[in-house]
Amino acid sequence: MLNIGEYLIQRLYAHGVRHVFGVPGDYVLAFYDLLERSKLRIVNTCDEQGAGFAADAYARVRGLGAVCVTYCVGGLKVANSTAEAFAEKSPVVVISGAPGIRERARNPLLHHKVREFDTQKKVFEQLTVASTVLSDPQTAFQEIDRVLHAALQYKRPVYIELPRDLVGAPGLPHHQPRPFDDGNDPKILRAALLEAVAMINHARQPVIIADVELHRFGLQEELLKLARQTNIPVAATLLGKSVMGEHYPFYLGVYEGAMGRDDVRRYVEASDCAILLGAFMTDINLGIYTARLDPARSIYATSEKLAIRHHTFENVAFDGFVRGLVRAAIQPRRLGKIPHPAPPPPPGAIPGRERITVKRLFERLNAHLTDETLVVADVGDAMFGAADLYIHHRTEFLGPAYYASMGFAVPAGIGAQLANRRLRPVVLVGDGAFQMTGMELATAVRYGLNPIVIVLNNRGYSTERHMQDGPYNDVLDWAYSRVPAVLGAGRGFVVESGDDLEHALAEAQRLTDTFSIFDVRLDPHDHSPAMQRLAGRLAKQL
Repeated sequence: MLNIGEYLIQRLYAHGVRHVFGVPGDYVLAFYDLLERSKLRIVNTCDEQGAGFAADAYARVRGLGAVCVTYCVGGLKVANSTAEAFAEKSPVVVISGAPGIRERARNPLLHHKVREFDTQKKVFEQLTVASTVLSDPQTAFQEIDRVLHAALQYKRPVYIELPRDLVGAPGLPHHQPRPFDDGNDPKILRAALLEAVAMINHARQPVIIADVELHRFGLQEELLKLARQTNIPVAATLLGKSVMGEHYPFYLGVYEGAMGRDDVRRYVEASDCAILLGAFMTDINLGIYTARLDPARSIYATSEKLAIRHHTFENVAFDGFVRGLVRAAIQPRRLGKIPHPAPPPPPGAIPGRERITVKRLFERLNAHLTDETLVVADVGDAMFGAADLYIHHRTEFLGPAYYASMGFAVPAGIGAQLANRRLRPVVLVGDGAFQMTGMELATAVRYGLNPIVIVLNNRGYSTERHMQDGPYNDVLDWAYSRVPAVLGAGRGFVVESGDDLEHALAEAQRLTDTFSIFDVRLDPHDHSPAMQRLAGRLAKQL
């Protein structure tokens, strides 16, 4: 008979998890011992928040991630990364050790306890789609399956608290959960599709705006079929970037209001039928609300809502609607002249003696991305500049473009590479964000990973400087290129010119057995083209 800990491990493995990220602690050591003897691999990070970000990226690439920590001092450290996973629909299983049920008698002041024994559970109830404390062996197996089922169905994080005296307790077998109830009412779905198809077929210039839920629900192939069959142009959002490869003739580029390319913005906003699929209408996705999309000319479909113009449909599942569009009688049209991302120039095509700028950095980096590259961007100009990168295949760009927590990229690169060892991460991170979680490179060394980490070093928080400058936006200027000396592995480069960058990229691509880190020394007041476009557009509105 399986015990509770073994059953949890078995179910994680059955759902495709192969790595569990975390930091051990006394309340979770018994479960860590089971993990060590299981098919799952423990990935010990330097800090719990790093483990949370790594598990989030792992889930975005692989479909489900897991982080395992101890009670409160560990659990509350992953609250922030769990909040990001909830906001951006990433299915992460948060497993927390906890004091044993028997040792809670008479409410003692045990170490790590905050207020009551259920305080941490109450916190995570606000950050997850389902939560449980495995306090009863008779229901523990059923609870594990209920919570994992919710993570996979809703693509959001869940919380499992495991008291240490029940890890080895035998559980009670039960019937496995039924397949997902997709919530589709066939009659309402047919009516919605009829209305949507009629609107699309009568439109002069329909356009698809593809966003993050197409990633989360595994609908990238359906999007590609829909675009191929109909020749309706597709724009991605910043959060949904890499929902398809950027070489397709019907791909417009990233639509992000005034932050995006002006030709893409004009084309999308001139559309008389905007088909928004899985779109988050956030301020960053919409270029700080400079986007102009008229609901009266839109079809808006997500996992939580379907609206066609001002007509709302209930009980229509997102994946059912998208697949229905693929099968529907949408009239194909001739693909006219549309905006399209320019293919990157070949390496060495850009003059290299000039001082490096954010614009030049991304232009040169574009020439070095390959089919085996995964781009992971942190918050700020690292992400805004990356919007113009030419991504070759789908799900090869990760960035927290909604919740926007700094410090995501370095640990996310670790999680993403473990989720798909075929891809090598190029991690774009500002110096402020690197100082938060950058030493997770120690984890990369420990587990034999080889990310290329590009630090945009402008001695501070450039996005905040752009909004309101002051000494509070400055950070200490680290010698980032010397991090390899601290870790005893990797190679560092100082980049001050285009030629320096070309040399560093070429060397890093040859150095495949360890990480590389670039200290890209930028002017403190330099900004990406996306940031400059936004500033120019906002200035015209003042």
